[in-house]
Amino acid sequence: MADYDVIVLGCGPAGQKAAVKCAKVGRRVALVDNRMVVGGRCLHIGTIPSKTFRAAIIYLSGYYERIIYGEDYRVKEDITAEDLIFRCNSIIKREIDVIHEQLTRNRVDVFSGEGMFRDEHTVRVTSTVGTTDISGDYIVVCTGATSNILQDLPFNSVNIVNSDDIMSLSFLPRRLMIMGGGVIGLEYASMFSLLSIDVSVVSKHPTLLPWIDRELVDALADHMQRNGVTFYMEDKATHVEAISQRQVDVELASGRRLEVEMLMYAAPRKGNTEELNLAAAGLSAVKDNYLEVNGNYQTSVPHIYAAGDVIGWPSLASTSIDQGRKAANHLLGLDDVPFEPLFPYGIYTFPDISVVGASEQQLREEGRTYEVGIGHYSDSARGQIIGDKHGLVKLLFDPEDRTLLGAHIIGSEASELVHVAQAVLINGGKIDYFLDTVFNYPTLAEVYKLAALNGFNKTRASRPAAAFVDAD
Repeated sequence: MADYDVIVLGCGPAGQKAAVKCAKVGRRVALVDNRMVVGGRCLHIGTIPSKTFRAAIIYLSGYYERIIYGEDYRVKEDITAEDLIFRCNSIIKREIDVIHEQLTRNRVDVFSGEGMFRDEHTVRVTSTVGTTDISGDYIVVCTGATSNILQDLPFNSVNIVNSDDIMSLSFLPRRLMIMGGGVIGLEYASMFSLLSIDVSVVSKHPTLLPWIDRELVDALADHMQRNGVTFYMEDKATHVEAISQRQVDVELASGRRLEVEMLMYAAPRKGNTEELNLAAAGLSAVKDNYLEVNGNYQTSVPHIYAAGDVIGWPSLASTSIDQGRKAANHLLGLDDVPFEPLFPYGIYTFPDISVVGASEQQLREEGRTYEVGIGHYSDSARGQIIGDKHGLVKLLFDPEDRTLLGAHIIGSEASELVHVAQAVLINGGKIDYFLDTVFNYPTLAEVYKLAALNGFNKTRASRPAAAFVDAD
């Protein structure tokens, strides 16, 4: 008989939910994580710290109040790395307590140490106090992903760092270079620019966020540039040297030479599988060390599952939570609904972006006819109150029956607002929902109505008036 019914490797969002789900129906569950405290990379160096940094920067910089009190307004004049890390640590501690209490309440055995396969049913846990072998009928791999470090970049954890080092920053630079124009790079570039830091973003690609609506990306880039961000596209660093603790010299392929105080490498990520000894379990990783799974999150070894960032795209905490639960439900033999493809994608730049459903590019490639409705935050009372004059909601819909096809939002609380459109999309709704529904006043949700009216009036202009009811 195995020691456990289920062994879960990794205590991030996917691992937590898989372990708790199995424990709640009476299974014996072991959870293995390489940290002494629970939470995974998401809590300690990833999603939670970066979003807490963002919230702290927006508050301490007084950005939204500047429209009222002037461009020189600050809640705190001299913002330090310690200010930001202090807030992060307080949030992390509370989350650790919540997760630990949940695991304890559900009688999940937690093993702190490096887990690796001995065979397809056995995991060896190595810690500072020794090694322990545990066996399980089922194993769920939720070890997440990590930065794909450039071997020739002279990291020193002081002023040449990667995005995983955010919680160990010793100072805030006056000039910062970020290598990488993906989601992580742009999130950090936009938030640090609010602190009047001179930020440069170097990307080897010709465009930013190619899967995001171009109107939103252009608005984001324009906003970041007005906040002092400089973009070097289709370029890369060919030489990096730390001259001192406050000087890094960088030479780019284009021939430009830049002197900054700190360089942050915001790299593409790879699956955390290198130390798992996958071969012992009959497994092998695919490109970028990710694990391949079927629709039930089973690997090629049926009793071994994988969920979360370790299986690659979309690599979101939100989808990881759902994947962990669905993997658990399948191995438990419980009925479940399929993974919902209409999930929202949130990008926590400043301003933030969130999208759900089809994009214009996708609809054009499919040869589908569509219409666009746009509502601006600045046309709403709430937008004026909070000082967001740049945000917008963009709705894509079928001009024939007005079925909603996609929603694309940039601006304050975009990652919250998007869920209204998500609900309409999943239920096959039309933009009529936004036209006919009463929203609290004043709220940003009203911008949905403005966007729906804008789109509706475009379709009315192209048809006989008798085909439509009155619209404002």
